[in-house]
Amino acid sequence: MLMLALTTLFWGGNTVAGRLAVGEVSPMVVVFLRWVIVAGILVPLQWRHIRAEWPLMRPYSFRMVLMAVFGFIGFNTLFYIAATETTAVNLGIIQGSVPILVLIGSMIAFGSRIRALQVIGILLTLAGVTLIAAQGSLDVLLALAVNPGDGVMLIACVLYSGYTLALRDRPQVSPLAFFAVLSGIAAITSLPGLAYDIAAGTVQWPSLQGWLVVLYIALFPSCLAQIFFMRGVELIGPARAGVFINLVPIFAAILAVSILGEPFKWYHGTALALVIGGIWLSERKAG
Repeated sequence: MLMLALTTLFWGGNTVAGRLAVGEVSPMVVVFLRWVIVAGILVPLQWRHIRAEWPLMRPYSFRMVLMAVFGFIGFNTLFYIAATETTAVNLGIIQGSVPILVLIGSMIAFGSRIRALQVIGILLTLAGVTLIAAQGSLDVLLALAVNPGDGVMLIACVLYSGYTLALRDRPQVSPLAFFAVLSGIAAITSLPGLAYDIAAGTVQWPSLQGWLVVLYIALFPSCLAQIFFMRGVELIGPARAGVFINLVPIFAAILAVSILGEPFKWYHGTALALVIGGIWLSERKAG
């Protein structure tokens, strides 16, 4: 439980890191350096397992490339772009919609049955995300003038939900070896985005603060959080471990207010309650 709590703290801290990166390092450089560092650590450590289990992973090669591109490169690129346009509080609360998006995706992709409580949970979560996007203003909502950063973050969450759904049919190999291979693929597939950033003249290599942010993102939300989460799932099971993800928007809000001094307004609190309440309802077992 301690490892799972630390995992969600690290993921919540990623929203603050995204905001601290603004003006210190460009988004595509963050994504490239993040996965180069992660791959540089994990691939050598897992090389023996990767070689032994590669025959089981090879048939899934194309799927794994798509998972890395959408779940790691696409999500993270949009996440850090969104961080230039919106607050860390908003990023964390909108990220809380991922479990609900996965539930909707399961229904569409796998024909999973959905219960009445889950429908209510989906509606509550969507109401919370809408409240954030509208900044608590009915006029903004009616004018459909959504903060671009919030819209980009929601698209990022849809991509990550697709990655999560794809994990259902991943090759049955060591989770760390699988993650190491995905991180290597992500490092390679981040190169076109970096090349575009350089060609467009928008690239910004890290300042000292930028390097500190990149190292935090690579070591904590990427490496340690993934390892802790996998071990936590092994120890207490996926159902109980999944509930801890509800802590991500809470930690994100607390860290954003305490570290960045971001305002926490009435609609943030209401949206947070709606998102967490929606996830809680959707995860309740049928009586």
